[in-house]
Order: sequence, then structure tokens, then C-alpha cells
Amino acid sequence: MPPLTPSQTVGPFFAHALPYAEGPFAVPEDHPDAIELHGRVLDGAGEPVPDALLEICQPGLFGRCPTGADGSYRFRTARPDTYIPLLVFARGLLKPVWTRVYPAGGTPPPAGLDPVRRATLIASPTGERSYRFDVRLQGEGETVFFHPFPPPD
Repeated sequence: MPPLTPSQTVGPFFAHALPYAEGPFAVPEDHPDAIELHGRVLDGAGEPVPDALLEICQPGLFGRCPTGADGSYRFRTARPDTYIPLLVFARGLLKPVWTRVYPAGGTPPPAGLDPVRRATLIASPTGERSYRFDVRLQGEGETVFFHPFPPPD
């Protein structure tokens, strides 16, 4: 297969347009409820998705983080009451997708989801105040994504 040409790819390419130091830090390091949320964005083949952009938005908090060449990201935010809304912008997506991050040991994901699918919404602890959450955009183990608004009738 020949390499992709620019007309075969879909932007935008966020990592070049939006780097700023404060983006991933929604709370200061000494915040009493500070946690680290980190992971990778992966495509359907399990390959890293570089140049994606992730946003978290909790009451009174906002963070934005590009992914690195290995698809990794890292936020510092506050432990949520229920979940952390996570918005993903990436090449190949014509619209962003959003999901929820439920830190393990906290509020569980919605009971109405298939147990295997529910597991894709749980961030695994990697330390006392650190959680890993990988986003799989498609394929086996695809992360559950939600519609921001009810679909039209």
C-alpha cells in the first residue's frame, strides 16, 4: 500500500497549534483532591494516535492536553464526585467524541451497559493518586462514547 497523501488524511492536527504549559493542569499540584489521569489514545489496530487533543471539563475546572508521539497524555485534576468528562479530538474524526472516566473505587459506570463495555470506562489505579485510562477509538475494546445530545427523533 502506498503512503497516505495529504488528501487522504483528515486534520486538524492539534499538537502544532495548541501547545501551552498550563493546559493539562486543571488544579495546582498541592490541591488536596489532586489526582493524575494519564493514558494513551489508540486506534482500532491498537496503534498510538499522536496529534490528538483531549479536554476534561469538571465543575469549575478545565484541562486540555495533546497526545505525544506514543499517543500518551497526562492531566492533573481533582478527584471527581462521579466521573470526569473527556472529549477527544483526533485525525480521522470529523467531530469530537466524548466519554466518561470513572476512577476505580468511586462511582461505578451506568449499570445499563454491558459489563465488558462498562469496563472501558474505568480508570485503573497506578498509584495513590494516579489513574490510567486508555482511549480506544474503535475495534475490540473500543471505549464507550456518549452522545452529547439525544439523537433526533
